[in-house]
Amino acid sequence: MSVSKDQKPIDSGIQPTPEASDVVAGLDLSGKTVMVTGGYSGIGFETVKALVSAGAHVHAPGRDLERARKALDGVVSASHVDKMDLSDLNSVDKFADDFLDRHKKLDLLICNAGIMACPFEKTAQGFESQIGVNHFGHFALINKLMGALEAAQGARVVTLSSIGHRIGGVDLDDLHYENRPYEKWPAYGQSKTAKALLAVELDRIGKDKGIRAFSVHPGGIFTPLQRHLANEEMVALGWTKEDGTPSDLAAAGFKTPSVGASTTLWAATSAKLDGLGGLYCNDCNVAELVADDSPDMNGVRSWAVDQDLATRLWQTTAAQIAAL
Repeated sequence: MSVSKDQKPIDSGIQPTPEASDVVAGLDLSGKTVMVTGGYSGIGFETVKALVSAGAHVHAPGRDLERARKALDGVVSASHVDKMDLSDLNSVDKFADDFLDRHKKLDLLICNAGIMACPFEKTAQGFESQIGVNHFGHFALINKLMGALEAAQGARVVTLSSIGHRIGGVDLDDLHYENRPYEKWPAYGQSKTAKALLAVELDRIGKDKGIRAFSVHPGGIFTPLQRHLANEEMVALGWTKEDGTPSDLAAAGFKTPSVGASTTLWAATSAKLDGLGGLYCNDCNVAELVADDSPDMNGVRSWAVDQDLATRLWQTTAAQIAAL
């Protein structure tokens, strides 16, 4: 087990749960080229709005191009909203190639898009859909854009993990549930652990090229991410009441999409993180490393920030894509 000594809270310079607009207040991102996957709904949409308000040129690829352009009309240029389906690596490659034809650098990449607790499905390349979309799709995108990130001479990459990482680690021998029964929640947990490990290894290999990476837990938020969950299941989880309204627990602890975007924005822009990387963040701070059996709802388990495991996952992912 190899975990960075820097995986611990710092003086973040900001309260734990600010609005997105508070995080970018006073920032000048003029001339910065930014990309946000899944930027047309939920916290991704709030992330895009905040970055645009600070002057950034934001690109927001989406699987549903018509829906994305409608949602982002008047927020970003229509030419900055292109089709990309993370469940199809050919689509990822085409989008990235088109982007690179027009842009030589990418200052900030936010890997926000994701799916949760889906029935068993496979991606176009035959990967289990949750790890296929959440991890493999973003892995392919990052690698295609590595030259543009390096050209920025100080790029940051932020991957959206989740408290779901605490469900468990990654099974490198059976990432796609070929030899074990599929369970949607462990599959989700694996994909979000993978998303955190993606940032760990990217930071290791990218820091000498000026690329730093972080993963974040945005917090509990009602967004379209819950679209695969029936209300009965959300009642059982303690998230909603029988009538579908938020439970008392959710009302007290869940964040709005704007507040949910704040940790992403902080990790993407804060000078407090200069010289750091490969860290898991929550509530606008570097998270505390907690015991693997900790009941604490905050903090990060060791398997999501283990450098050795991150390297092995990167190598396994690259090998499986190369074998296609």
